[in-house]
Amino acid sequence: MVNRNALTCMLVLFVAAVVVVPAAAQTERRVPQSSSEISLSFAPLVREVGPAVVNVYSRATVSERPGLSPLFDDPFFKRFFGDIGPRLPERRRDASSLGSGVIVDPSGIVVTNNHVVEKADEITVVLADRREFAAKVMLADPKTDLTVLKIDAGDEVLPAVSMRDSDDLEVGDIVLAIGNPFGVGQTVTMGIVSALARTNVGISDYSFFIQTDAAINPGNSGGALIGVDGKLVGINTAIYSTQRGGNAGSVGIGFAIPSNMVATVLRAAKTGRIVRPWLGARTQTVTTDLAHGLGLDRPVGALIGDVYPGGPASRAGLRTGDVILEVDEREVSDAGGLRYRIGTREPGETITLQVLRNGRVFTARLPMEPPRAEPAPNVADLAGRHPMAGARVANLSPAFALEQGFDELTRGVVVLAVTRKSPAERLQLRVGDVMVSVNDQPIDRVSTLQQALDRASGSWTISIRRDDRVLTTRVQG
Repeated sequence: MVNRNALTCMLVLFVAAVVVVPAAAQTERRVPQSSSEISLSFAPLVREVGPAVVNVYSRATVSERPGLSPLFDDPFFKRFFGDIGPRLPERRRDASSLGSGVIVDPSGIVVTNNHVVEKADEITVVLADRREFAAKVMLADPKTDLTVLKIDAGDEVLPAVSMRDSDDLEVGDIVLAIGNPFGVGQTVTMGIVSALARTNVGISDYSFFIQTDAAINPGNSGGALIGVDGKLVGINTAIYSTQRGGNAGSVGIGFAIPSNMVATVLRAAKTGRIVRPWLGARTQTVTTDLAHGLGLDRPVGALIGDVYPGGPASRAGLRTGDVILEVDEREVSDAGGLRYRIGTREPGETITLQVLRNGRVFTARLPMEPPRAEPAPNVADLAGRHPMAGARVANLSPAFALEQGFDELTRGVVVLAVTRKSPAERLQLRVGDVMVSVNDQPIDRVSTLQQALDRASGSWTISIRRDDRVLTTRVQG
């Protein structure tokens, strides 16, 4: 049997090895001098925090069609033959998911990953003492991959974890990951913060992840990443996998959502709705080539490519070509980092920016406000004897564009849907197309579009903007 004290001693020596000490002190290495030094352990911390980390089980009923040849779903096949596949009845089956969660309030508020409970019909939270509670969703936020749950434990005060400022973390800090990997039961792993501000992971819209080598595996999703002070610094979310489908075990690269973003979603859960501040500008990451042209000694910051007239960035005095270097004295490494910094603030606040323009750095004050909701969407299904019949269109505002997943700076009338076998489909309209003109009349509202289509008599010249191109089609009635 392996001696427990020997294992503990090895852990102490490992922790001591990562501490940087002055050169003079490095010659003073010694073996532990007392039993208290030998018995140093993270066990008290785990005993305190462990009960607040829970298992989250979800169940959903999904519908699926029996297996058909992929040929029937091939777009090239459908282009010539249409949807002629056999109409077999759908089958319904139960699908389950297992993950972890963290109690962040003694009243029974639990945070987990959205992908653990997404589309679930039933959600069950199992405490460390094996008691089970039905959970209700207070707020789901797919953009951050976070969901806030509520369980009812009566008057009982549940164990909860408090959060700390994740901006205080540094690379090399020791962290513990607590969760339920592979469903084997609550498991604790130790590691260090391997990197901060990972924005190119592609897991969620607000990518700004803590990277750690603490072992994280399937089932850890939604679990706690804890600092050595026993406070929550992140929610474990994903692992890097070398296998297709992401089914591999831990390879020492795991990602956690910072607690500052978690705190933002928790605040929003109190009202049941997330309203994030809006920059009102399109930005891109400063590359090495751009940095050279801008006079920067290294690639850093977010370059403004376009500014929405009258938006927050415009009123703060920002212009196309400016580079945002800092937000409230925190460096902005790239466009994703800027998006995160703004996303963790509340409407009504004001932040301070350090901005580079023409080789000079100045300070700007940016008001935090929600995206504009004007004009109203005025969603309409077009009908009549014209080429766009069968298209669903709407007015674009920054708020509506963000809600629908379109570019927030785009203005005008956008196509939301196209009915199959309609004139609009024959015109080859696509979701996301933005109307430019009809018979040389500029289109800025749904009402203007409807009037222009109805006014034409048997001949239409229709221009749309698709990506960065303007396409024009002439149709005879």
